[in-house]
Amino acid sequence: MLEIAFDDDACYQLPYEFLRVSSPSAEVRGHGVGQETLQLGKKNVDILEVLPVGNYAMKIVFDDGHDSGLYTWEYLYGLGQHQAELWQNYLERLAAAGGSREPGSEPGSEPEVKKSGCGGGSGGCGHH
Repeated sequence: MLEIAFDDDACYQLPYEFLRVSSPSAEVRGHGVGQETLQLGKKNVDILEVLPVGNYAMKIVFDDGHDSGLYTWEYLYGLGQHQAELWQNYLERLAAAGGSREPGSEPGSEPEVKKSGCGGGSGGCGHH
């Protein structure tokens, strides 16, 4: 949970998953209406680092490798103000797409099958 307080005494607690799926990056938001990419499997995402960007934003480095969104103070304030409706909208889009918040649900995230070593596919230990 990232807790952020503003000069007008507004204070918001923003879950890491909410911040990640709401990233202002082009990777998530696209380059126009209808080009958004629904984020899957981010339930347990963690923040590795928060870096200041001048006096107007911060860059959040997530443990899934995502680090391209610049979260302006205005954007974060809006996330805090509209957290409930934004989260509900995300959950509805996720359900409509048959997606999951659970890690491992992203396309291409199937567990890796080792090609060598004990018990892993062909090769290694003489098993075929």
